Amino acid sequence: MSLEYDFNRVYWHSRRGMLELDLVLMPFVEQHFEALNDEDKRCYLKLLECEDQDMFGWFLEHRVPEDDELKHIVGLVLAKHQQNT
Repeated sequence: MSLEYDFNRVYWHSRRGMLELDLVLMPFVEQHFEALNDEDKRCYLKLLECEDQDMFGWFLEHRVPEDDELKHIVGLVLAKHQQNT
């Protein structure tokens, strides 16, 4: 069963208004989101429900999410970001 989502909604929810987050999330969603498996897409959608300050700490690698799913998707996003830089 395929995960149902609206890409435009995912795209706009990925725009956080904090430059540091936008520089990580926007290229990820534009270049990699569609290719994710359903489980990773679900984890990404879960990530978008998190607070910006939490994501800021995770993506700057000051902290690690306690939730295993969030830890996984943050690691995936960071890996793709590091490949692009």
